[in-house]
Amino acid sequence: MSQKVAVLGTGKIGEALLSGMIRAGWAPADLLVTARRPERAEELRSRYGVTPVTNPEAAKTADTLILTVKPQDMGALLDELAPHVPADRLVISGAAGIPTSFFEERLATGTPVVRVMTNTPALVDEAMSVISAGTHATAAHLTHTEEIFGAVGKTLRVPESQQDACTALSGSGPAYFFYLVEAMTDAGILLGLPRDKAHDLIVQSAIGAATMLRDSGEHPVKLRENVTSPAGTTINAIRELENHGVRAALIAALEAARDRSRALASGKKD
Repeated sequence: MSQKVAVLGTGKIGEALLSGMIRAGWAPADLLVTARRPERAEELRSRYGVTPVTNPEAAKTADTLILTVKPQDMGALLDELAPHVPADRLVISGAAGIPTSFFEERLATGTPVVRVMTNTPALVDEAMSVISAGTHATAAHLTHTEEIFGAVGKTLRVPESQQDACTALSGSGPAYFFYLVEAMTDAGILLGLPRDKAHDLIVQSAIGAATMLRDSGEHPVKLRENVTSPAGTTINAIRELENHGVRAALIAALEAARDRSRALASGKKD
């Protein structure tokens, strides 16, 4: 890759992105990083061979800026960057809940902005990254963003109006699965299994089920029905899930996550 890319505010997700890009063929010499602490920047230089710079230096030097700071820190970062970002720079935001208009209003007129919602499986190259174009972003900008985030998983283009729903479903999604595994592990212990064995059984079952969902092309209802024999153990368990309103609770939970994403976009703190 010949373009220079800067990752600003390089935390866990930013580092995962750097690592994935290097494995995908990006030259470390073309990758710049910024970090709040000098020792963190030096750690990234030592580990990956990338170049630590200041935020203004990144804005002046890189062709693409990937902003990975927390949403509450984004305003201050843009105040620092705005005097130094030419209108031909591609700015990619990884901050949940912040619309592209927030960046466009604070940067030079015409600056292309792309909004990306990724998730923590980026740490193991299994991310789901959802990409939306701002007012001035072109198809080429979206393709370039896909090349970057494709290094750590799958990508999907959606209209920005769907970003809050995607944040609820996929951005927060891994936490729902971890929560479910936690509950199933506790159930396994209640049923008499040691914690480590319950954990292994559930994790491998989850991996197998996810692989079947991805590779079989079957609807999840069909896959569930294949496990559910008449008057068997599975249908009795599913009856209890329905009796306890698990399906309705999941829908309500995702609606709550979507609503919180909308509130964050409007600047609401509490």
